[in-house]
Amino acid sequence: MRGTAPSGRVRERVERLLGVGVDGLDGLGSSHSWTLHRASLADGREVFVKAADKSTRAAGDGELDGVFAAEAAGLRWLSEAAAPESGVRAPVPEVVAADEHMLVLPWLASAPPDPSAAERLGRELAALHTTARPAAYGARWDGYIADLPLDNTLVPADDRGWPGWYAERRLEPFLRLGARHLSSADVRLVERVMADIETLAGPPEPPSRIHGDLWSGNILWTDGRALLIDPAAHGGHRETDLAMMALFGTPHLDRILAAYDEAAPLAEGWRARVPLHQLHPLLVHVALFGTSYRASLVDAARAALG
Repeated sequence: MRGTAPSGRVRERVERLLGVGVDGLDGLGSSHSWTLHRASLADGREVFVKAADKSTRAAGDGELDGVFAAEAAGLRWLSEAAAPESGVRAPVPEVVAADEHMLVLPWLASAPPDPSAAERLGRELAALHTTARPAAYGARWDGYIADLPLDNTLVPADDRGWPGWYAERRLEPFLRLGARHLSSADVRLVERVMADIETLAGPPEPPSRIHGDLWSGNILWTDGRALLIDPAAHGGHRETDLAMMALFGTPHLDRILAAYDEAAPLAEGWRARVPLHQLHPLLVHVALFGTSYRASLVDAARAALG
């Protein structure tokens, strides 16, 4: 764990941002370039705080410009895809506050994953993907995954469609970032996938509001429900979120997928396309963590090519 940012500075920023005193502040460790905290407020609320950690930034760097704004924008945008007439809500927490220094969310007590909550997540994720669909791939804000920039340039759905957008905005930039950890043969293998993307991508799908980084650690299981946190939200392909849940294992995934497919049936062959959608997160992991993810990347690329 990296060193925790001075609690006094975090406390002052929370108080200034929320306009209420902080009675208690507990450090919860750190992740990437920020620290995590639980704050008890003078008005009785408890909140979760993600704060920029200057100690992890290179000398001369500014704040985490845009990271917290992007996360807040993504959560708010995902929350718009609700279907109140059916009683289905978007499975995301509200944003209490955000600025360039921090993000504040409600404190949500965790609970063990259970089948009922998994099935509810499947239905709510299906509604999220199919309600209030965006008109383009990408997003109106600059994107980040972890603390790496994402190219969220908006591309109308009637332009080249998802395959070209995915190859140009997700695969190619992170292949360049991670290439130093890969052999030339590895790079050529991913380039083959990019060259054949139109064939490999399956039937056309309109854009969906997707979480964009939906590994199991970004699913917060609460009492009777699961909520999605830490999004890299954008208009994308709905199979991407499902493939990401499968990448590192998600509790009760079979229940989630069955409920999802019942509510919003998936296109034929979607399971065979899972490795294609996993290529981007695996390239991100190669870029962040190096050769330990090389074999998984190569296996996914080979599987995507069939």
